[in-house]
Amino acid sequence: MANHKSSIKRIRQNNTRRLHNRYYAKTMRTSLKKFRSLTDKTEATAMLPKLQAMIDKLAKRKVIHKNKAGNLISKITRFTAKLA
Repeated sequence: MANHKSSIKRIRQNNTRRLHNRYYAKTMRTSLKKFRSLTDKTEATAMLPKLQAMIDKLAKRKVIHKNKAGNLISKITRFTAKLA
């Protein structure tokens, strides 16, 4: 166990941030699953900007890596384009 007050505080902060980040990452994954299950192009095009904004925000706040965010946005954009 940590001996210094600052390291004890750092452990508390890390746990709080980890839970916060887990929540938002899980929310993003759930939204992606819901998006990928869509079959209507109009629904997908309506939902795409919101999902892109969510992914970009998570990358900006370093919840997910910026390259992962780019890959996800690329995949969902291609998915939307493929829908008939």
